[in-house]
Amino acid sequence: MELNIQNGGLLLLIAAVVAILTRRLRLPYSVGLVAAGIGMALLPFSPTIGLTKELLFTLLLPPLIFEASFSLQWDQLRRDLPLVILLATLGVVLSAGITAAGMYYLASWPWLSALIFGILIAATDPVSVIATFKEANVHGRLLLLVESESLFNDGTAAVLFGIVLELAMGKSFLPGAAALALLATGGGSLLCGAVVAGAGLLLAGRTKDHLVEVTITMIAAYGSALLAEHFHFSGVLATLTAGLMLGNLGHLGAITDRGREAVQAFWELAAFVANSFVFLLIGMHEAGQNFIVKWPAIITAIVLVTLARAAAVYPCSALFARGELRVTYRHQHVLFWGGLRGALALALALALPVTLPEREAIVTVSFAVVAFSIFVQGLTLTPLLRRFGEIPAGSKHVNNPKR
Repeated sequence: MELNIQNGGLLLLIAAVVAILTRRLRLPYSVGLVAAGIGMALLPFSPTIGLTKELLFTLLLPPLIFEASFSLQWDQLRRDLPLVILLATLGVVLSAGITAAGMYYLASWPWLSALIFGILIAATDPVSVIATFKEANVHGRLLLLVESESLFNDGTAAVLFGIVLELAMGKSFLPGAAALALLATGGGSLLCGAVVAGAGLLLAGRTKDHLVEVTITMIAAYGSALLAEHFHFSGVLATLTAGLMLGNLGHLGAITDRGREAVQAFWELAAFVANSFVFLLIGMHEAGQNFIVKWPAIITAIVLVTLARAAAVYPCSALFARGELRVTYRHQHVLFWGGLRGALALALALALPVTLPEREAIVTVSFAVVAFSIFVQGLTLTPLLRRFGEIPAGSKHVNNPKR
């Protein structure tokens, strides 16, 4: 069943109730939504909504990426950009390589299947990461690092995934051609986002109506993603570029002060709705997985993904240990444990061709890793942040579902 007005309204009602309950119980909103989704799936009258790549990339992901990137301040991001780029490139490659090698040697998966799984699970999911850290009311450089890394490494993983998937479909790449394809996809994604954002800024500069300005940002968010996907580029990277440009260049006169307030309020609501749908759908689909059958591969994957994340965070951070971009050990620990996986990995897994060896195993293990990420890491992340002094010990603002 597709997402329509009837079941969409039901999901929103459940999300509102979950938001109230998790606020009172001081639990992460995302964890409550996934649990509610699992409970819904066990009911006989529960709606069946497909969690597809099209639904996620076309409808739900653009508002989440745009809202996060629109709020990123370029002046702050520019300082940490070398570190963010290293984590989002070398970090993703290290993580994917370690996971793939482990699944090949320890789980006896075919090499190509292991590589595909390593790539799709390597990137931290911007939906899960941003939601969890904003719920915990984290501010400052740590929030900037986790937000920007999760946004950028998703683009890297999506590009690598596309190339490896073409290999799985029988297309051959020489190393040089693969590198050119990587650069072309990344550059094309950035260009699509920049073109759409530039057109949006020109249009916004010709109106003082805040409602028109909000509409222009909607067109930019979805238009950049659709344009990039049309040319087989990364829609996430294009939307990220559009959000950064509109958020940081709009103050030059294209977007009025009232328009900016309206835009921020609108996208906070849009992000809340999209977040709610994503985590509820994850829960509903988690309930349909038979984890017992694949438990050896699941345990192996969880250990490998955790170790691979450590191998990505600590060595990359060590390269900046003596410079101005030094990351404290506490922040490194948070970056490591806060590398949550979510709907992005599931959408990519579900989009795999049915002819791929171990496809069903990849889907089941991906769901299991995401479940571990949300419930184990998600529930322990806030206490870890409190222990490290990133949030006040007595703070009541542990859950902020608006963001």
